[in-house]
Amino acid sequence: MPRRALAAAVVALALPLSACGSGGDEGGSTDASGKVEGDITFQTWNLRANFKPYFEGLIADFEKKYPGTKVKWVDQPAEGYADKISADAAGGTLPDVVNVSPDLVAPLAKAGLALDLDKSAAKYKKEYLQGAWASHEIPGMEGTYAFPWYLNTGPLFYNKSLFKEAGLDASKPPKTYDELFDDALELADKSDGKVATLANVPTIEDFGRYGVELMNKEGTAFAFNDAKGVELLTKYKELYDAKALDSQALTATPESSGKKFLTEAVAMNPGSALDLGNFKKQAPNLYKNIGITDQITSTGKVNMYVMGVMVNAQTKRTPAAVAFAHFVTDAQNQMSFAKKVAIFPSTAGSLDDPYFTKEDGTDETRVRIAAAKSLKNAVNYTPVLFSEQMKTELRNSVAKALQGKVSPQEALDNAVKACDRLLKQQG
Repeated sequence: MPRRALAAAVVALALPLSACGSGGDEGGSTDASGKVEGDITFQTWNLRANFKPYFEGLIADFEKKYPGTKVKWVDQPAEGYADKISADAAGGTLPDVVNVSPDLVAPLAKAGLALDLDKSAAKYKKEYLQGAWASHEIPGMEGTYAFPWYLNTGPLFYNKSLFKEAGLDASKPPKTYDELFDDALELADKSDGKVATLANVPTIEDFGRYGVELMNKEGTAFAFNDAKGVELLTKYKELYDAKALDSQALTATPESSGKKFLTEAVAMNPGSALDLGNFKKQAPNLYKNIGITDQITSTGKVNMYVMGVMVNAQTKRTPAAVAFAHFVTDAQNQMSFAKKVAIFPSTAGSLDDPYFTKEDGTDETRVRIAAAKSLKNAVNYTPVLFSEQMKTELRNSVAKALQGKVSPQEALDNAVKACDRLLKQQG
């Protein structure tokens, strides 16, 4: 199903690249102001199967707008995408324009293989949402290394009847972590531990949304073991002990958490428009009592996942590559892509389109409007240098703290130590 495939692509933050290249000695020009002409190659990430006509049309429009250009489109499977980019980077065969996520850009930028758009395409910056443009900045480096493309986020669903039963105001769901913790303890207490509010342990995004400084400014070390980070984990431990955090949260998957919410054993869960259709069929009572609210945040800014389009700094066709990367991600083309699949444009003003603001009575629109509203000032909290291995280290440390095997401080110290070690290996 296309939406599933795309959602997977948006959140699949792949392993860091092992090959760091040689730093672009024989690189092309960084000047994008010349004539837009010549042949370039454009690589996407697992999009051909579901969106072939869209991309063929996009390329035809570009070639018509700029006679004398030719775009060759290649699409790579989701599996092994990071390894493929790594091999191309090492072998000097990286395409001119590449579909990336922020974590894939970081090693390429460090190796001098990603064009700095703050230098080569600064005139386009104002066309994009601030948080989206900033998502391809690399800690410790000046510049922005990819055009932001499509975004994704999800609102939070909550069960109004469970809130009412606990004597809470179902029309005022928690917005901040402090409110969430208070409500969760109340729900657990009133239900004698039968109703948990959350089914998942805190992730790096939670630490970000809580206002924890995740890394130092230079991008050389992680910092989420500070007092604020410890405070968040201590609160989660309190929830876990009070059964306000589901007892199976340590091994939860998105599917198992969804099931808990479906059976009304959990009061809140993140989700998408697809889930609403599911509730309607499988849990009409839940569907009748569903509330939709923003992600919990103490910063006022929700988390977003972002995809980008990078220009190879060694391209021999800089004007054409920059023009095409901008064309793929401009407001008109992003809007037309967003209408084909459940994603959101990163261009400024696009989220004010009636498609993202006007109710039509359908569940899909209801969720789309809620998500679009929250994206306007959203940020990508996952540090671009935070790999899958690091996520595993954090998860394991959090689990030990919740089980009482180590203190929250010790757990986060251990996680930071492990992540810093992995960071040095990325080098």
